[in-house]
Amino acid sequence: MSPAPGAPLHRHELDVLVLGAGGAGLYAAIQAGRHSRLRTAVLSKVHPLRSHTGAAQGGIGAALGNVEPDKPEWHAFDTVKGGDYLTDQGAAFVLAEDAVRAVVELERHGLPFDRTPDGRIDQRRFGGHTRNFGEAPVRRSCYAGDRTGHMILQTLYQQCVRNDVAFFDEFQAVDIFLDGSTCAGVAAVNLATGDLHIFRARAVLVATGGFGRMFRVTSNALASTGDGPAMLARRGVPLEDLEFFQFHPTGLRGLGILITEGVRGEGGVLRNRPGERFMERYSPTLLDLAPRDIVSRAIVTELREGRGFVGDGSADDYVVLDATGVGKETLRAKLPDITGFCLTYLGLDPAEAPIPVLPTAHYAMGGIPTDTFGRVMTARAPEECYRGLYAAGECACVSVHGANRLGTNSLVDLVVFGRRAGDHVADFAAGSNLPPLRADDIDRVREALARLRETGPPAASPTAADLRDRLERVMMEKVGIYRRGRDMASAVDALKEMRRRWLDLGVTDTGRVFNREALEILELGNLLDLALLTAASALNRTESRGAHFREDHEERDDARWLKHTLARLEGGERVSLSYRPVDTSVWAPAPRRY
Repeated sequence: MSPAPGAPLHRHELDVLVLGAGGAGLYAAIQAGRHSRLRTAVLSKVHPLRSHTGAAQGGIGAALGNVEPDKPEWHAFDTVKGGDYLTDQGAAFVLAEDAVRAVVELERHGLPFDRTPDGRIDQRRFGGHTRNFGEAPVRRSCYAGDRTGHMILQTLYQQCVRNDVAFFDEFQAVDIFLDGSTCAGVAAVNLATGDLHIFRARAVLVATGGFGRMFRVTSNALASTGDGPAMLARRGVPLEDLEFFQFHPTGLRGLGILITEGVRGEGGVLRNRPGERFMERYSPTLLDLAPRDIVSRAIVTELREGRGFVGDGSADDYVVLDATGVGKETLRAKLPDITGFCLTYLGLDPAEAPIPVLPTAHYAMGGIPTDTFGRVMTARAPEECYRGLYAAGECACVSVHGANRLGTNSLVDLVVFGRRAGDHVADFAAGSNLPPLRADDIDRVREALARLRETGPPAASPTAADLRDRLERVMMEKVGIYRRGRDMASAVDALKEMRRRWLDLGVTDTGRVFNREALEILELGNLLDLALLTAASALNRTESRGAHFREDHEERDDARWLKHTLARLEGGERVSLSYRPVDTSVWAPAPRRY
């Protein structure tokens, strides 16, 4: 994979380059590709139809009101309240109001939504979504069985092909070229040949997805290693609100494979070993459909207090999701993949027996700071943005999810802000010139890749596999659902030491064709950098808010902490922190009761 000295160097000139072929990247590429005179391309380390958006199951939220009355304003309020008032409220209104248009446009693009008897897009309940500002649950999630994300990928990919968007599949981005505040392009390695490719572009949009692989138990795909945010962090770009990482309450026990909230939306119930519907204790109004941070902590509390199915609070302990009352026909018709997962991995039919579940690391609320047009913001001033650099999707932070994302809002985020960023990036590229690309930037990339190839394996432990295993354990145990200052301080020290060990890693396989060993070392470096920024940000925030729950600081502290964290990586392992204000222009922070 690593180019040897004198290996071919391929150069490309584009108007718009999109990094990542998930929902946000593909939607942005569609919008840019509609401009016939713009050369638009998507670069991805996997085939677009294998992007992680395809793992999204239960639906996309939009206040269509097809099944019962609903309003975008209610959706915006739920998003703000669900985010524990760290959500920027102007962004929440953009999300909620544009969601209706986004769903209708997806339908017109050909997405096969489930239908009501009279032919409208069907909708079901999802966690944290309510009518009339929290009065009761509402049916807001539009869905295509439990394959909604997969159907979105199929639909958007077809539209990209229709608009003549070029694709560079199985390319690993290794650096983003920034000259001051101007983005000039991207360096990437073709995994099939090992050759280095330099993409010079008028504008680059980063849509590389999440980084849940830093945790031991996760719903994220193996490719979710935070490549885009990590590359930008090493270039000095601040990352926002990384301390807020969501654990989905219902992952398959021992595997982390997601069991969609749609199961609970169709009537599934969480139960402990005594058979209690324990969410009655934690969320009397929304019960099992409370926001994910609340349900995840409730499950862990049940296990700690001895009411799990093993009963000792160990790693083998669990609760169950009881969908036996939903009915076999409903499960097969509306949740076919979930039924299949349970049968394949557990030999269990959810229509006949409860599903053993545990929380699983699922979604990064923080990421690359952007405005509502996808422009990446600097840390110097709220209005200042990098020139020609955009981001959208899970790798970005608008901030529309605040301290905790509501279910279905990830797919809304992808299509709403992916589309808006695509429109803006196309207008920018159409009126800009190709920025210059410095030769020393290219030389630095070639030298780094050659050094990886020539270093060879470490003389002694740890190997890359050892470091990755330790990273996952440290993050899961010390920066997980429940947090303490001393644990996170220990994690920060451990991560710094791991990163120093990572610098000594090299490859045993010096081949150039699909060199997985070299790719995994690069991905591990990205995860280590993001884990360090995450742990340092979490250690610094001495309050509990949303998914960030500290047992040594259990109360939310709006007086000190109603602000966004901006974390910068300096000198490889030093983290510097600054802040920007939260937009609370519509609703003042209030107690978060469900």
